Amino acid sequence: MEQKLPIYLTKRDGDLWLTEDERDNLKVSYRIKEIIYHQSSPFQEVMIVDSYDFDRMLVLDGIVQTTSMDGHIYNEMISHVPMSIHPNAKKILIIGGGDCGVAKELCKYEDIEHIDMVEIDELVVQACREHLPAVSGRLADSRVSFVFDDGVKFVASKQAEYDLIIVDSSDPIGPAEVLFEKSFYQSIHKALKGDGLMVCQSQSPIFHSEVMKQTSSRISELYPIVKQYTAVVPTYPGGLWSFTIGSKQYNNPNPQKLKEKETKYVNEGLITSCFLLPQFMK
Repeated sequence: MEQKLPIYLTKRDGDLWLTEDERDNLKVSYRIKEIIYHQSSPFQEVMIVDSYDFDRMLVLDGIVQTTSMDGHIYNEMISHVPMSIHPNAKKILIIGGGDCGVAKELCKYEDIEHIDMVEIDELVVQACREHLPAVSGRLADSRVSFVFDDGVKFVASKQAEYDLIIVDSSDPIGPAEVLFEKSFYQSIHKALKGDGLMVCQSQSPIFHSEVMKQTSSRISELYPIVKQYTAVVPTYPGGLWSFTIGSKQYNNPNPQKLKEKETKYVNEGLITSCFLLPQFMK
């Protein structure tokens, strides 16, 4: 008997299509070669598919999270930009990041001593390490400690421990919804050292401007220095994506820190130019 497909996968004229229902007025469809991996965890439906235009993709509950074709853009921007601002980040916390792409980028810095990666869904990490090597790099670095737990509870138990905290969350629905709450940002502030900084993805400035503004507002209440920057990620709705930094002390990026790092998107010029915002965001 043929396995029943999830509602977001349909067959049309012999082709398999993944349709992402992003908003009431927007649906995005991808033609799929095959389903590589499909399992349900206690938290969500985890799928890796091979697409025609974006190669392999991580799909959670029908929403594309990252792809082999453009996942490096997001992962490089959310890791190298804050690393360029903090002059000496030794201990880092990643909340989320189950595709391992952010941890892979951070491991390019020899000065980093330890990375805690707290992901609530172990199945996502297993699937990406095995079936999405273009993003995960099949991460196996002894400095990375995998913690499969609730990131909100984990960070609430820490105080003045981390130089840098990266919140690599999915959209503010389902398990990730609490990662956009003010109380969570307060816990992050407490878990950072006196000169620490944090960064989070703050959604599309075009389709999710209220989330972006709310994120900036909540972080501004806690940090003297708040900076927003952008990158273009083709598989994300609207293409243009925002990130928000909250810093206790450091303000200016140092592009030289990127020197000799192997990247596909970010470079020394982008480290500074990404903070030049379009007028409607200002």
